[in-house]
Amino acid sequence: MQELSALLGIAAAISIGAASPGPSFVMVARTAAASRSDGLGAALGMGLGGLVFALASLLGLHGLLLAAPSLFWMLQVAGGLYLAYLGVRIWRGAKTPLAAAPAPAKSDRATALRSLVLGVATQLSNPKTAIVYASVFAAFLPATTSLLFNLAIAGLVFAIEAGWYVLVALALSSTGPRTRYLRYKTWMDRAAGGVMVSLGVKLVLSSSHP
Repeated sequence: MQELSALLGIAAAISIGAASPGPSFVMVARTAAASRSDGLGAALGMGLGGLVFALASLLGLHGLLLAAPSLFWMLQVAGGLYLAYLGVRIWRGAKTPLAAAPAPAKSDRATALRSLVLGVATQLSNPKTAIVYASVFAAFLPATTSLLFNLAIAGLVFAIEAGWYVLVALALSSTGPRTRYLRYKTWMDRAAGGVMVSLGVKLVLSSSHP
C-alpha cells in the first residue's frame, strides 16, 4: 500500500512537471512542426532524459547535490550555456527554408535519431529538472523499496515524459499547425530561439557560486 501511494504521488508530480512549459516543450514543438518523425524522435529523447533523472534520483542524486554544491553550480552554468547555444542556433537558422536542404529519404531514420539525441541533451541540460526529480523522489519514496518497485517507477517516468511529448509532437505536426509554422517559420523560430536563450541566460544568472 505504501509503495502504491508513492507510485501515485510520483506519477502526479512528474506529470505536472512534464506538462509545464519550458525548454523541452519549445524544442519538441519546433522540431515536430518541421517534421513529425523528428518530433517523435525528440519526444522519445525527452522520455529517455526523464528516465536518466529517475534512475539518478533512485541512486541518491539529491544527497549528492546537497553534499557537493559546487557540482550543482557547475550543472546550472553548463546547462544554461547549452540552452543559450541551442537558442542561438535556432535563431540563426530561422531564415533557412526547410526545403533548402532536404535530407535523402534513406536518412529519415538518421535525422530522427539525431533529434532523439538532441531531445535527451535538452532534457538533461536543465539542472532544475534534476532538482525537481530528486525532491519529488525524496518526498514520496518509502524508506525501503523493492527492485520491482524501482523498475515500475523508472518505466512510469519514461511513459509519462515520452507520452506527453509524443502527444505534443503529434498535435503540432498535423496539417494545420505545420502549415502555419511553414508560413511564419522565420518569426516562430526567432521567438523559439529567443525563449531558449532567455531561459539559458536566466539559469546562468540565477546560479550562485558556493
